[in-house]
Amino acid sequence: MIAGTAVVAVGVGIGVWATDGDGPSSAGAAAAASSSAASASPSRSYALSKEPRTVPAVRDHTAERGPGWKPDDAHRVVVSDAALADEGKLIADELGLTYAGEKDDENSGDLRLEKKGDGGADGSYTMTVRDGRVTVSAPTETGVFYGTRTLKQAVAADGAAPEGVVKDAPAKERRGFMLDIARKHYSADWLKDRIREIGDLKYNELGLHFSDDQGFRIESSSHPEIVSSDHLTKAQVKEIVELAGQRHITVVPEIDSPGHLGAVIEAHPDLQLRNAQGAATEGAIDISKSGSAEIVDDLITEYADIFPGGQFHLGGDEYQALTVSDPETSYPQLASAAREKYGSGATVEDLTAGWLNDRAATAQKSDRTPRAWNDGFFKDSDPAASDDLLVAYWTGKEIGARQPAEYLAEGRDVINYNDEFLYYVLGQPQTFVYPTGERIYEQWTPRVIRGTSPVDAEYDDQILGGSFAVWGDYPNAQTEAQVADGIRLPLAATVQKLWDAGEPELSWKEFRALADEVD
Repeated sequence: MIAGTAVVAVGVGIGVWATDGDGPSSAGAAAAASSSAASASPSRSYALSKEPRTVPAVRDHTAERGPGWKPDDAHRVVVSDAALADEGKLIADELGLTYAGEKDDENSGDLRLEKKGDGGADGSYTMTVRDGRVTVSAPTETGVFYGTRTLKQAVAADGAAPEGVVKDAPAKERRGFMLDIARKHYSADWLKDRIREIGDLKYNELGLHFSDDQGFRIESSSHPEIVSSDHLTKAQVKEIVELAGQRHITVVPEIDSPGHLGAVIEAHPDLQLRNAQGAATEGAIDISKSGSAEIVDDLITEYADIFPGGQFHLGGDEYQALTVSDPETSYPQLASAAREKYGSGATVEDLTAGWLNDRAATAQKSDRTPRAWNDGFFKDSDPAASDDLLVAYWTGKEIGARQPAEYLAEGRDVINYNDEFLYYVLGQPQTFVYPTGERIYEQWTPRVIRGTSPVDAEYDDQILGGSFAVWGDYPNAQTEAQVADGIRLPLAATVQKLWDAGEPELSWKEFRALADEVD
């Protein structure tokens, strides 16, 4: 990753100045051209520039003839208004420039950041390199930030930014990295390093799955009794959220229910689901008990205040009461509660659907957009899943699995967590294998939601994006450092396809080499 305080080396030249033509150029010629670019005569003839080499690749670059721009400690970063101070100070620090704040004058070598224009995709920006200056403009601060990431990577890859105009925008609005910190505890510093890494790659979501059977990993004031000994304090979470905000990343909390609540149940054994014979059901909370809803709603409300990003993941997957052949017979208390709430013909599935809807309503009271795993949505339940719930589609392996097209045909929006390509499961249990960047880069697109086949193109607008996910099934299978190394190229490949789902211009070998250069 590229740390937030790193200064990018600028001793390497850029090949776009090396020849008077459009063909390939040698590194040696590039370096020579770079060394003389600053003092070049305005009448000098330059080769047409080539697009900046970045991950993800820019979507449009208009080539021009000119020397390009490379950073110098005498160059300034200036901004159009104070709202861009964070972006300006960050890129100044990274490239060894001087942050000058709000200025209207123009100096040679300036990097100017400005909010300009209306509309466009969230994150769109224009980067103009011309006459020895760089201007990054966008309708939003997020777009300006992405423009600085392009500039930073261009300098890292080639020593300079090429002459011309970049017009860039993401194809998918949600570009996520999800981390299971419940089963494996990660240090706050490690998480901050990942935020810096994915920020440079133009990701905009970090999902934290912090509650599961094996642990509850964030400090709680409403229910301190459920928190594991190894956990993040609220002060640490505040730092993480603030750093993510500076990188224009929304942190999405996940409290999974009504399954995966073993850590909560350990402190509240009276809430554990038991079958007709009195046997405990692992990780499952008894949703017929009012206390179950109270504690989960307390937690949703508490953490909505800690994570202000507007999103909340409610889980909803793998409720063990629904994996038996006859849930009504196996769990008569759930069947009774279903009939009492929804009528004489109601089922345990109906009660479970209603549970998820009620938790969604709790999240919405805090102005959060809720999402849930696809196996928490049932085809024929009454009530049906709330229309406001986003589908986080991860698998088609569950009993009665529904194809992604069924959710899309209902008009639902989907976020792609395809476990065939995007699941990095520690220890590789069951049929999981560690995903490779090469396979993602060459075979996956956001329309490949389940397995290896894409859904019809008519549904593309309903696929909001995707998320690469790390799960801690065997937490000691890899160290923090091994996880960071193992996911580096898959993260780069995933965001390339979320930024632009089209056929990449680079081969995997070329892309991998580039990812190493801009890292």
